[in-house]
Amino acid sequence: MKVTLISFTPDPERVVAASARQCYSKFSATKALRELTDADIQRLLKKVIESGHLSVLEHASFTFAIEDISRACSHQLVRHRIASYSQQSQRYVKLEEIDFIVPERIDRDGDLKKEFSEALEICKRCYKRLLEKGVPAEDARYILPQATPTKIVVTMNARSLMNFFELRCCLSAQWEIRRLAEEMLSLVKQVAPHIFENAGPFCVTRKICPEKKYDCPKWVELYKK
Repeated sequence: MKVTLISFTPDPERVVAASARQCYSKFSATKALRELTDADIQRLLKKVIESGHLSVLEHASFTFAIEDISRACSHQLVRHRIASYSQQSQRYVKLEEIDFIVPERIDRDGDLKKEFSEALEICKRCYKRLLEKGVPAEDARYILPQATPTKIVVTMNARSLMNFFELRCCLSAQWEIRRLAEEMLSLVKQVAPHIFENAGPFCVTRKICPEKKYDCPKWVELYKK
């Protein structure tokens, strides 16, 4: 898996803070954008996030280039709204070499990995054979399994990302999309550390566990006292 933050709103925290200031002040956002100090920005961000005034977070957006995740993972990812997606097409892109995504639980078991790999190899050979016989890629792709890797560009605003992290950084989330969410969170923290300072699963952001799994290692780590 490779995740790259390829674009984001310039100075995202200042933009969000200026938007928030305009809501509570007679001054314009342009004036606030010029005059807010770093301390003002941190204070405003803390205030709006703690108060739940999260609509202002929608003014900051982040675009990720994601490579080598499975189709199983991308199918989970595109359920999240509001976001924009541009995924590699199996209709127009013929897959010359396919390095399937193998779950760790299968990879650790020699017998299961052998059986899993053999089944994937059959799918790969059939796919190539269909293409060689002139079957259009849009039809040949029907044989490809969910382990097939894909590439996708994703843009989300900060509010959508906060919700995405709450759901997908949870230890109950499926392992691949959880790893993806953790990578994305690590990247946005580098460019908007105060917005995403306390971002993460529900047990971190809201001190609740919607899954009610109070024996979860994360819950125990946070609240064992």
